[in-house]
Amino acid sequence: MRVLHVHAHYDDFEFVAAGTFEQWRRKLGSQFQGRILVCTDGRSGHHFRTREETARIRHAEQERSAALGGYEFRQLLGPDGRPFGEARTLTTDLLAALWQSIREFEPDYLLCPPLPADPLAGVHPDHITVAEAVRRVAYMVNVPHAFLDEFPVADETQSRWVRTPVILNTYDGYMAGANSFDLAVDIEPCFDLVAEESWCHQSQINEWLPWVARHHIEPAADLEAWKVKLRQRFDRQSWELGLPAGRAHEVFTVTNWGIVPKPVQLLRDFPNLVADPARQDRLESRLQRAG
Repeated sequence: MRVLHVHAHYDDFEFVAAGTFEQWRRKLGSQFQGRILVCTDGRSGHHFRTREETARIRHAEQERSAALGGYEFRQLLGPDGRPFGEARTLTTDLLAALWQSIREFEPDYLLCPPLPADPLAGVHPDHITVAEAVRRVAYMVNVPHAFLDEFPVADETQSRWVRTPVILNTYDGYMAGANSFDLAVDIEPCFDLVAEESWCHQSQINEWLPWVARHHIEPAADLEAWKVKLRQRFDRQSWELGLPAGRAHEVFTVTNWGIVPKPVQLLRDFPNLVADPARQDRLESRLQRAG
């Protein structure tokens, strides 16, 4: 089982998929390989640190989180070997770099932000850019000559077949009220670890996020205080999505961007799913029409 989480910022993963990664790790052991791919350099995410200092600190914070979570962390680099900036428009270089990274890892599942359908939904521009990039590049994953101008190969006549992944959208807090889901994973057994991983991102949860006044986050004095705030965040998300209160959940929506899976595959592969026969029936019907 190889799972790639593609997201914009250094601290995005911990709020939407870290618990599911840990559930996979506990269930599959060495048979699970999880990797996160951060698509921006993070320089803009602060208000009193310089951009260079912010980028350096945030990179180190993600490395500490990865060490706790036992997953691989990669920075998306362009054809010129440099990371991408934030709040940028979709470019060929971004598509090419994403194409190269997906082909190199060859995941079974790819998780990424959603694209909002509701024009009233709030958005984060970097999340939208990453989501649109994944959607646009999905078909090109097994087109080996798609971006050879950006990433040339020695012999264009010797191509490697690459499996296209199943692509799912995560929850996005910036779209509060416009989120939906097909699969809900109960991550309560992993809540403490998720709290520890997210606590690594001090420059964000105790400095930047309170400044921008999103997500109802205020500075926390210590890890235990942070757990209280994180619990409140999960409770608000459960209330929005109609999930049971008092337990932490992560949710995913199955797209048709990549390979369209069979419902039985999802039920087999995703750990600790919340049973919902009616939702499962709707998903099965949709996937049958798409497949």
